[in-house]
Amino acid sequence: MSARGSTAGSKVVLITGASAGFGKASAEHLARLGHRVYGTSRRAEFPGSDQLAGAPLMIPMDVCDDASVGRAVEFVLEQNARIDVVVNNAGVGLAGAVEDTSVEEAKALFETNFFGVLRVCRAVLPTLRAQREGLIVNVSSLGGLVTIPFQGFYSASKYALESISDALRMELRAFGVRVVLLEPGDFKTDFTDSRVFSAGSRDGSAYQERCQRAVAVMERDEQGGADPRLFAESLAKIIASSSPGNRYPVGALGQRLGVAARRVLPSALLDSALRAVYKL
Repeated sequence: MSARGSTAGSKVVLITGASAGFGKASAEHLARLGHRVYGTSRRAEFPGSDQLAGAPLMIPMDVCDDASVGRAVEFVLEQNARIDVVVNNAGVGLAGAVEDTSVEEAKALFETNFFGVLRVCRAVLPTLRAQREGLIVNVSSLGGLVTIPFQGFYSASKYALESISDALRMELRAFGVRVVLLEPGDFKTDFTDSRVFSAGSRDGSAYQERCQRAVAVMERDEQGGADPRLFAESLAKIIASSSPGNRYPVGALGQRLGVAARRVLPSALLDSALRAVYKL
């Protein structure tokens, strides 16, 4: 490890989507704990030689661009000769009925939430495998375990992330690389303000009134949710663990119990409960 690498007990951590929300809270918290943290943002610039002491250090990455991902990973390796932890946090939201969402809009969502994670994993895995150790934390959602109406494509992207993470975990075990899912419920972040609506969900949609009611419930729950520092603290505990579990739901007890209920409730009863929650 180079002179700029981690000190004893600390780790080199790469966090995507660290300009706000979970990513920013996590980058700041982990840096305070002494980890060498690199947060990414599409609007960041690579720091000059006189700026390398920043904590956390922000670097540019667009998870939708192979070359951008490669440059960011290469920069971290040039500075440290290793990467210990990768947190795939970058993600976007999309609201609207399935019928009102175009294939292009759905593809754009998956490009960030699913294929963006794949790009980052493919870029870092040769290093993690060569080290024979490392940790990948993929940020999923409780909405990737229980589908949310009028946010179906977001849920679908997180369901896909759950599945690929399970495959990765089994494939990488022989190389000493661990894969963990962190599954947050509703937290008070900028996700509410940055949510995108499908073009077809505007005036004239047969679903418009019901979609608006459902999204209003989501926004209320999000803005009344926990501080993202709780998420950051959970992430820090996972990183500190010598034997982390496969998945960690985090958030309001009621939402976590709702996910547990999915395993025992008949599907029709679960649908009925969700319709009631989202005023459908």
